[in-house]
Amino acid sequence: MNVEEIAKKHALLNAAKFDGKASLKAVMGKVMAEVKGGDSREIIKIVKDVVEEVNKMSMEEQKREMDKLGIKAEEGKKRKDIKLPPLPNAEKGNVITRFPPEPNGYLHIGHAKAAIIDYEYARMYDGEFILRFDDTNPANERIEFYEAQKYDLKWLEIEWDREYRTSDNLPKHYELAREMIEKGCAYICTCSEEKIKEDRKLGRECPCRNREDDLWDEFFKMEEGKAVIRLKGDMKSKNTAMRDPTLFRIIDHPHPIHGRRFRVWPTYDFYGAVEDSLSGVTHPFRTKEYELRDEVYFYILDCLELRKPHLMEFSRLSIEGMPVSKRKLKPLVEEGKVMGWDDPRLPTLRGLARRGILPKAIREFVIMQGISKAESVVTFENLTALNRKMLDGISRRLFFVPEPLRLVVEDGMEGEIELKYHPSVDMGKRKIAFDKIFYIPRHDAFQFKINDIFRLKDLYNVRVKEINENEIIGEFAGKELIEVPKIQWVSKEWKEMKVLIPKLPFKNGLFDENSLDEMEGYVEKNIDEMRDGEIVQFERFGFVRIEKDEKLIGIMAHK
Repeated sequence: MNVEEIAKKHALLNAAKFDGKASLKAVMGKVMAEVKGGDSREIIKIVKDVVEEVNKMSMEEQKREMDKLGIKAEEGKKRKDIKLPPLPNAEKGNVITRFPPEPNGYLHIGHAKAAIIDYEYARMYDGEFILRFDDTNPANERIEFYEAQKYDLKWLEIEWDREYRTSDNLPKHYELAREMIEKGCAYICTCSEEKIKEDRKLGRECPCRNREDDLWDEFFKMEEGKAVIRLKGDMKSKNTAMRDPTLFRIIDHPHPIHGRRFRVWPTYDFYGAVEDSLSGVTHPFRTKEYELRDEVYFYILDCLELRKPHLMEFSRLSIEGMPVSKRKLKPLVEEGKVMGWDDPRLPTLRGLARRGILPKAIREFVIMQGISKAESVVTFENLTALNRKMLDGISRRLFFVPEPLRLVVEDGMEGEIELKYHPSVDMGKRKIAFDKIFYIPRHDAFQFKINDIFRLKDLYNVRVKEINENEIIGEFAGKELIEVPKIQWVSKEWKEMKVLIPKLPFKNGLFDENSLDEMEGYVEKNIDEMRDGEIVQFERFGFVRIEKDEKLIGIMAHK
């Protein structure tokens, strides 16, 4: 089957799933996964032309074409691997979940846990999944992060049914805040920040609580820091979250979307409860750290007589040596201690993707953690073990020689061998030319002594005659398979390559300056057939993601 036929097959299958309109991106991914090697620019052009051709057909024409080619539309696969427990008070078709990131940075694996759980539950119950940007702190937010976070979610293979910004609903929030004040559930406080903090600590009521003058209109004209709107809770409550928390504050900073249209901004306590209720969310999730604020959440909804969702909490995702705290990660980027937010040592989704961690591995990893509230710290190896299992059957094999040492086989022959790209999965074959001169890993070479025999993997055996600092001299010792060490090699056709080896970025709570190693080496020339971003397995070395820019670089995912 040629590229055009493969593209047509996947375009028709994709169109059948989405009302006759194939997605270029989805089809491209399928074709690239099936077509190994070739000119990627030519492949892209062919796929684009085929998708356009298929999308011009009516659904009936597409069906006839599928029948003609013997292609059957894939039936919806049941997600048998879902391990999340049933939701309480949930009905099929009536579950709505949401993922509410603040657009103030790139998403990390902690965000992935929340997003995946919300998304999977919506799909389990044939419900709706909402992407809600909680953009109510203009000083922290930037316009580029709206799109960046959507990009990260799509990389995670998460699709949303509805998308909106909390900031767009501020006029409604003002109406509700006014209603709360009129009902005696909230009040405008003009005390200093220090006095508010002291009163809350002592459980002492603020004199502003019982003021009779109406400061509503004046409040919107006050200077930043001069007043806030507070919930009239219970200043004697043992739950300090209920001690008149702030619901609205004044922030004089332009918003990335609305500019200076708004100055009064709701806090998480207010907009979290209100948006969940008004948007129809049935099962909102948040991390356990907000558990004490549940009382505030429901108190606000009671005051406003709004629908109450079934609020649920789970523990934060904690990985040993890889904190997701922006407070710890941001200085590393700003001070140039890492390459950026996509540094392969970081737990950002960009960093994990660059390292070669698959979205499916992250999904399975998250679901294995479940929605328990029990705090636990897992190791990064838990994730790499899943990733390794998934990569093993889809990654092509190549020879890579780290820190190469020259080997001369004095009576060696010249020729070419053909090797499989994968020992058990049909991924095609590659050819490797050789002569008497090879390069083998220095570490392996200095394990040998005179007269030791080793095998150049998949080629022949070599007996060691002489060893020095820069070279090994050997002689042909037969082709038969015998119990001797097998080592990787390259011969006359090789390319220089640097492999970055990321380690855990933090040790004993501090950034490890030595958390990124570099390994120089030679790789077989068939690396030219690999796509930019492809993950391959360098035999006896590890899984490596290829980057083809000005120089050929690899990033090691794991062994």
